[in-house]
Amino acid sequence: MRSTERILTTHTGSLPRPPELKDAAAAGDDSALRDAVGTVVRLQTEAGIDIVNDGEMSKPDYATYLAERASGFGAESVAFRAPLCDAIDHPEWGRALAATMGARESRACVAEVTRTDVASVHRDIANLTAAAGAAGAVGTFLTAASPGVITQFLPNRYYPTEQSYLEALVEAMRPEYLAIHEAGITLQLDCPDLTAKGRRSEFEQTDLHAWKGIMASHIEALNAATADIPPEAMRMHLCWGNYEGPHTHDLPLREIIKIIFTARPALLSFEAANPRHEHEWRVFEDVKVPEDKVLIPGAIDSTTNYVEHPELVAQRLVRFAKLVGRERVIAGTDCGFATFANVVPVFPTVAYAKLRSLAQGAELASRELW
Repeated sequence: MRSTERILTTHTGSLPRPPELKDAAAAGDDSALRDAVGTVVRLQTEAGIDIVNDGEMSKPDYATYLAERASGFGAESVAFRAPLCDAIDHPEWGRALAATMGARESRACVAEVTRTDVASVHRDIANLTAAAGAAGAVGTFLTAASPGVITQFLPNRYYPTEQSYLEALVEAMRPEYLAIHEAGITLQLDCPDLTAKGRRSEFEQTDLHAWKGIMASHIEALNAATADIPPEAMRMHLCWGNYEGPHTHDLPLREIIKIIFTARPALLSFEAANPRHEHEWRVFEDVKVPEDKVLIPGAIDSTTNYVEHPELVAQRLVRFAKLVGRERVIAGTDCGFATFANVVPVFPTVAYAKLRSLAQGAELASRELW
């Protein structure tokens, strides 16, 4: 999908869930989930978003949901840990973030991973398709965890090597990817494992050369899992960790962008609005974007309750359009507004106000570009 007549709008995925949805889901109330998706799609289209999704209403977060749809995962209790380097530099910030996130029960791979539930993705597809049809959406997408990001949120305690764990995840996720594509919905692969976010745990001190090798293996796994899906039917999302914090140890986009371009998805969603990464639009002044790639730069920050002015949004979009061509720019957000269902840094009404501003800014940019 390209912006052939105007700058199209979308977002990254997660949106605030209704408070009652968690209990309804636990009780197996599919009607509550269906209603929630209908509402969240309507709110997106009313805000002016063209390419909508289900707000990730059925998922606790974007990465660990596989543990509910496959066997081989066991519980382990862990305390949330703020990104290591940021927390060392700013311990008071690290303690505050950890207190906000709280203790949580996590999962790890403790046995052979076997996909046991494909019905859930078909339910998500049906809910989104019905809601998008009712709301008159221009296009749809569904998010899915990449094999690489799963290794970081559901750590390996079973397979002899990380590579063998990645290969198992490729097989576990392939049916989900194919189901989304075959339904005529754009597949979004969430890939924060390819940026500095992936270095916040065991890879924190990994040098750049070694890190690029890890990135390459994760991209190889992603490409294998999506080999039967056309590149133009997929988008991938990058971020450096969707949290309001220092981010002074984030890898520069310039250092990793050429490796990123080796991934199969044709559409690339990435942070371009927050104070740490907005300047990186200039990377594309001298790094050539392959002709088959479409950019979805974030024109709205996803961690603060500031509502960006539409003129600022337009300025950000026009910069990219003048570098790569107006038809190869779609307006997006830096990341999701509710990455974890129980942690909502941006209040729901503010999130939709931001989306309205995104749409208004895209309209202003379109007037200038067309």
